Amino acid sequence: MPIDLICLDADDTLWHNMRFFAETQAALAAMLAPFADEPVARAALEACEIRNLPQYGYGAKSFTLAMIETAIELGGDALPVTVIADILAAGRRLLAHPVELLDGIEATLDALATRGRLVLVTKGDLFHQEAKLAASGLGERFTGVEIVSDKTADTFQRLFARYDVAPERAVMAGDSMRSDVLPALSAGAWAAYIPQPLAWSHEQATAPADHPRFCRLDRLADLPTWIDSIS
Repeated sequence: MPIDLICLDADDTLWHNMRFFAETQAALAAMLAPFADEPVARAALEACEIRNLPQYGYGAKSFTLAMIETAIELGGDALPVTVIADILAAGRRLLAHPVELLDGIEATLDALATRGRLVLVTKGDLFHQEAKLAASGLGERFTGVEIVSDKTADTFQRLFARYDVAPERAVMAGDSMRSDVLPALSAGAWAAYIPQPLAWSHEQATAPADHPRFCRLDRLADLPTWIDSIS
């Protein structure tokens, strides 16, 4: 059965993202050096991020709030107010980082567009994700853009219904096993995993290696060939 709908993640699938978060994490660890060793600060930040997801969701703004909360937790009453100001400045830099496309993305999207409708499926802050898409110059290549609070099997089932496509005629591709691959497979679609070296541990999960609709690819440019093999 031919593929009709091609769903693509945005951050670290189309453009660089986690490297900017990594730089900000390192900056926070340096700010908190008087109060905690770097591994302790990083662990506290990650625990805070995950703890806050139900309230604040994903994205740079919730990450900034987690940095502030972590600083207060580790620094206590001894934390200078200037550290909070520095964290806010780091958060603003994170929100304003340039959108740098991964190699060959435009040509890959053009090739994919000849094989099916393209839909961007990303999670995070609505305003920030819209701004990044606008800055990328890729928006016109997509039939639809879905910015969601989380990616679950229900998310994909609703998406397939919205675009009037049977799940077995849809593909999801991205760098997160937890958010891109497993829920799409659970919803009945095909899924391609394209790992990147700076993936957040929260987004990692065991690969369904023997699943008939799953494939691991080295780069997004390999997706058109895999779709051809499905069709």
